[in-house]
Amino acid sequence: MITKIYAQNPSERELSRVVSVLEHDGVVIYPTDGVYAFGCSLRSPKALERLRRIRGKESDELAVVFESLAQVAEYCRVDNATFRTLKRNLPGPFTFVLEASSRVPDKALARRKTIGVRIPAHPVARAIVEALGVPMVTASVRDDDEVVEYTTDPELIHERYGREVELVIDGGPGDNVPTTVVDLTDGEPEVLREGKGELR
Repeated sequence: MITKIYAQNPSERELSRVVSVLEHDGVVIYPTDGVYAFGCSLRSPKALERLRRIRGKESDELAVVFESLAQVAEYCRVDNATFRTLKRNLPGPFTFVLEASSRVPDKALARRKTIGVRIPAHPVARAIVEALGVPMVTASVRDDDEVVEYTTDPELIHERYGREVELVIDGGPGDNVPTTVVDLTDGEPEVLREGKGELR
């Protein structure tokens, strides 16, 4: 199933439909400020397993989408310097690696102590997490480490993954440049992958 949600004024009715899917162990594909991404509720171990299966060998590279820095601070250890870096760069096309707090379910951590933190600049992504009330586990739509052309077109994404997920959210054409990944676990920011975001 595919549904259109406009970035300018996300429809509350469509958002409740997305939330209902996520609350019932569903997996969705939604737009971000980088590439389109898979998403499921952090509270759904069943959906998390499915997301890992769909993504295959990249399953350790799951990140978590938050609606605000306040929500990030609930789930991660954030000192003052880290907070300032996050505040300067988010919302934006970044994945920041932070130390997770005990509020992050073990299932989502997969034996790691850190998580990738996202607050996308795309209004639809943030509206979904806000309406859901909990963070969303996420992974980019891509094949074999490559972001391929179809990943920018929600209709083509639906053709490719429509049978594996409950809902594809059409938020307009996507990008095919992934996020910049920055490790903040060691005091000084370390860029692990150059992407769309330029660190400030």
